[in-house]
Amino acid sequence: MAANPGRPLPLITDQNEFFWTSGADGRLRIQECTSCSSLIHPPQPVCRYCRAQEMGVRAVSGYATLIGFTVSHRFSAPGLPSPYVVAQVALEDDPRIRLTTNTVECDPGELALGMRMEVVFEQAGEVWLPLFRPTAEQGEPAPLPADEVEPDQVRRHIRPVLTTEKFEDKAALTGVGASPIGRRLMVPPLSLTVQACKAAVADAGLTLDDIDGLAAYPGAGSFGGFAEGGVLALESALGIRPTWYNGGSETFGPGGSLVAAMLAVAGGLARHVLCFRTVWESTYGELVKQGRIPLPAGGDPGWLKPFGATSAAHTLAQNAQRHMHRYGTTRETLGWIALNQRANAALNPTAIYRDPMTMDDYLTARSITTPFGLYDCDVPCDGAVAVVVSAVDTTRDLAKPPVLVEAVGTQLVERVEWDQSTLTHEPQTVGQSAHLWTRTSLRPADVDVAELYDGFSFNCLSWIEALGFCGIGEAKDFLDGGKNIARDGVLPLNTHGGQLSHGRTHGMGLVHEAMVQLRGEGGPRQVPGARVAVVSTGGLAPSGVLLLRTDT
Repeated sequence: MAANPGRPLPLITDQNEFFWTSGADGRLRIQECTSCSSLIHPPQPVCRYCRAQEMGVRAVSGYATLIGFTVSHRFSAPGLPSPYVVAQVALEDDPRIRLTTNTVECDPGELALGMRMEVVFEQAGEVWLPLFRPTAEQGEPAPLPADEVEPDQVRRHIRPVLTTEKFEDKAALTGVGASPIGRRLMVPPLSLTVQACKAAVADAGLTLDDIDGLAAYPGAGSFGGFAEGGVLALESALGIRPTWYNGGSETFGPGGSLVAAMLAVAGGLARHVLCFRTVWESTYGELVKQGRIPLPAGGDPGWLKPFGATSAAHTLAQNAQRHMHRYGTTRETLGWIALNQRANAALNPTAIYRDPMTMDDYLTARSITTPFGLYDCDVPCDGAVAVVVSAVDTTRDLAKPPVLVEAVGTQLVERVEWDQSTLTHEPQTVGQSAHLWTRTSLRPADVDVAELYDGFSFNCLSWIEALGFCGIGEAKDFLDGGKNIARDGVLPLNTHGGQLSHGRTHGMGLVHEAMVQLRGEGGPRQVPGARVAVVSTGGLAPSGVLLLRTDT
């Protein structure tokens, strides 16, 4: 059958042609390492298992296990009008191989994890898209495949600390600032960046002439409403002339600029590094809608977008679904996170959403992509946040006591491709968390406040488990009733309202709030006596986590 011509189609290359055209004879083909016979997907020039470089192609059975699915209601992908199902399957030939796909010839309400599926192909020009339908005969649902690294095995993959000296001890956070944050501010993003940067420098008691380093995430590039132009754009605007600068997206999430800055001051490349993160997603969307900004030219839609998996929500919703399947987590579990963030936002005049919210409001909100509803998703906004990272030996003369860096956690232990990674939790949280605790004698019980990434509610749940505030799979009990994460609970969480209610400041807003709390400047939302804060800045994609403290 012919696919809808509006569907985004992958670019056929010499490396992937065997996959996207193999359906012409009804057979699914996957790259194979001819040295160890492992299947490899997506195609690579080297085997990740034996590291040989002799590659071939194997025709596989076409049978698979359904390991995730989400019914997309909010998103309308070309050629796939809502609602539609985005799914993940693990091949029976090698369950390490997972494909993002669409289910066909079935009612979404009849799908269940562990179902046996079979491939069918849809042709669109030269491309044959592998879609999957339930097999005619269904036995008992199969168990979900094991992870490449199970959560209880993570610690044995963490590399030991290499030196007795920690670079973290040589750096401190000395200033923080933010621009106005809101919906459709219609302000150029670089203007927001300048406002936040000037505020952070002034907060540190410095001048722009004292700044000798710049760091940004994600830097320059085609990031639409998720960047302001990078460090060179800011240097051009302010004339700072840095001795060191850094910008890029392949780092430890939005907090990667901070880690890079800490290394720069620890290594003597700079004394005061200005780090910033700017989003203008709300205004960008409005300008696109008005036709004042053209949509960027489409590149290769890759392995996900041909099947309508256009958002991180489509992947993370399936991680949440699997967590519910394995551990009995419910939508109410996620709801306690959303309600907590809203209650905290009510005390924060800069938060976008401050109106009271009930569990019924949460549960009855419109569906985005199952099991996520509207209040599981963060708030697109405009705003910039900036932080000054200074050499610790400069801080005695600055305006305010420094916020000290106790430890960072950055190590990858899981695959970074979204649909090839873990099936037991959210990817890119457990490795970073385990790494953090090897770099400090402090433990989860010492943490006074947690500012944990909540692009979606499930991000936040995953960090709570990964950092050891409860075990993997134990969040249902830990979050029940919301008392443990309230401002007067055992783990005050996202005290400014988080990204779910304060706004999608993409991680750096969490750093801002951690500094506010450790300085005792939180006003009515202040956690009394907060001296240790943990901050995570990402998840699903590569991310990092920081443990901050104050000596005051």
